[in-house]
Amino acid sequence: MPGPGPHLMYTMASGLALTTLTSGRFSPHHTLIYTINAFFGPDIGSFSEWLGSILGSSLQLLGSSLADYIHDPFYYILILGLPLCVLYTWVSKILLQRKLLDSVSGLPLSRRQCFLLVSAGSLSHFFLDHLFEENGHSSVYTWILSTGWWKNRAPVNPDAVFVVGFLCICLIGGFIYLNRSLYVEPYMLILM
Repeated sequence: MPGPGPHLMYTMASGLALTTLTSGRFSPHHTLIYTINAFFGPDIGSFSEWLGSILGSSLQLLGSSLADYIHDPFYYILILGLPLCVLYTWVSKILLQRKLLDSVSGLPLSRRQCFLLVSAGSLSHFFLDHLFEENGHSSVYTWILSTGWWKNRAPVNPDAVFVVGFLCICLIGGFIYLNRSLYVEPYMLILM
C-alpha cells in the first residue's frame, strides 16, 4: 500500500491541477485541507493503533477499535466530518489572519467547503489505496490498508518515522512557502 509520500504528492498535484483549471477558485487553502485529509485522515486510526502499541496495551486496544471504524471511506466522513470541518474553518481563518496563505476572495473556507474537502480527501485516499490492493480478495485487506498487520507489538522503526515525518513536513512547508510568496502562476510551480 502506498505510504504518506504518494498520498501527499497525488493530492497536491491534483490540487495544483484544480487551481490551474479553475483559474484560482480552488485555492491553496482548498489544496492544503484536501491533502491533509487524503494523507492523514483515514489513517488516524492506524496511527493511534501504532502509538498505542508503543504506550501500552490498553491504548493499543483503543487505537485498534478506532482504526476499525475510521479507516473506511464513508465512516471517516460520518464520524469525523463535522468536527474536522469546524476545525479546518477555524484554521483557515487563522492562516488568513497571519497571512500564511492567501485566498482569492479574502474569506476563510466555509464549513460546507471544508466538509466537502474532508469527503474528497477520504475518497482520494481510498482510491490510491485500491490501486495497490489485490482486487479486494485478500483476507488481510483491512489490516494491510490500515498498516496494522502486526499481532502483538508494532514494529517500531523510529528512524523511518522521523525521515518520513520530516519529508512530509518539508513538502507541506514548501507548499505554504510557495503559496505565500509572490504570486506565481500555478503551472510555473512545476517548472521550479
